[in-house]
Amino acid sequence: MEIKAVVDRWEEDKAVLLVGESETRVIWPRKLLPKATEGDILAIHIDVDTVATQQARAEADELFEQILRQNNGETENNKE
Repeated sequence: MEIKAVVDRWEEDKAVLLVGESETRVIWPRKLLPKATEGDILAIHIDVDTVATQQARAEADELFEQILRQNNGETENNKE
């Protein structure tokens, strides 16, 4: 997906972008933008990183399983 944004103005180290046809105002760090001036139109490409999403979910699932194992171990030890 590609979204267009206009650099409306700069406020210190941030850019005020007007995004999309509705011109939704978004504040964005200047260091994460290419060199641009007020009035420049930016093309922003947004995609879902399915590989990173799957990895993050797998890590979260593993952490959850570790917590469950630890809690079950503590519960079983407390029964003795």
